[in-house]
Amino acid sequence: MSSEKLTFDYSKSKTLQLKLSGDWQLSAGLPSLNEVLAQIDSHLDIIEISFVMAKDFKWDSAFISFLLKLSSISKQKNIQLIVQGLSSQVEKLLKFTPLQAERIIPHKIIEEPFFDRIGSRVIRVKDTLLSVLNFLGDIVLAFKRFVCGKAFFRKDDFFAILQRCGVDALGLVSLISILVGVILAFIGAIQLKMFGAQIYIADIVGIAMVRVMGAIMTAILISGRTGASFAAELGIMQSNEEIDALKTLGVSPAEFLIMPRVLALVIMMPLLTLYADLMGILGGFIISTGVLGLNPVEYFNHTITAVKLSNLWLGLIQSFVFGIIIAIAGCYRGMQCERSSAGVGEATTSAVVTAITGIVIATAIITFICQIIGV
Repeated sequence: MSSEKLTFDYSKSKTLQLKLSGDWQLSAGLPSLNEVLAQIDSHLDIIEISFVMAKDFKWDSAFISFLLKLSSISKQKNIQLIVQGLSSQVEKLLKFTPLQAERIIPHKIIEEPFFDRIGSRVIRVKDTLLSVLNFLGDIVLAFKRFVCGKAFFRKDDFFAILQRCGVDALGLVSLISILVGVILAFIGAIQLKMFGAQIYIADIVGIAMVRVMGAIMTAILISGRTGASFAAELGIMQSNEEIDALKTLGVSPAEFLIMPRVLALVIMMPLLTLYADLMGILGGFIISTGVLGLNPVEYFNHTITAVKLSNLWLGLIQSFVFGIIIAIAGCYRGMQCERSSAGVGEATTSAVVTAITGIVIATAIITFICQIIGV
């Protein structure tokens, strides 16, 4: 019986190969470990033991016990145990045994060739792009159903998300926007006071806040605050298999979870940007009139004259685009989260990085387009 299930092949490379076949389940009985010991004793120069599994090989936990005993003997005789020839199921089980880490030495990893690495990365990029396109397609279909009045999501959840994106963020947006206005005023004063033209600080602060800085600073704050929370929420739901449960019930995650978040940010980002513009101008006004000694009425009139409606619309359009980018980045990273606590942390971090990168790229593109059309 043993000879049919276990045969040996000793090579000149000082490797003892164990060929496994037949039924190695507990009910059928296992070959004796003494057969392997006899082979080891007859070839004292053995440095490795490897395995070959036949197609008819059957096993259960008794085979794992056999391997662990062989591992213990191999360690005593300073012989490496190569598990490459075993099935993936056996290797997975061995990872959970206390002897795996210290007794079973995996096969040496051969470095992947250069062109293979390039090909693997290209394939990963292609898979990522397809995943993003599928995700965007689901969102478009969800909004199509929303426009037709067929989308399903809870209004209470939507208004709660709306409050978190808007009202709850006012304190942080106020602080940062006022400080940005203060910084712009001081920077402008450094150069303008050389020409006695400090009054043009109003122009600098007003145009900078309304055209670019209000939208960008608000977007960066919201990406770190709200975008990260979207990724964490959806990531935890993915880890707890709540999203799988929704799919099982026939509920589309794109409609029930993603669309309310995208809609909330698209609505609140322009409003927060308007508020940030006002706070930034207020910060410049306080410094210019209180510290630099400018006339308040003259400062106010210069601001109204300098800030044109086109600047305001440009800032609002940017905020609208930023809201879409932040929401999609947070939701996408959350939906792609691995089912572990570490995966949730990685999803949160990558959501913020993706959102800020997207904001910078979008700002560069919009600025370039505005330069071409002369806005």
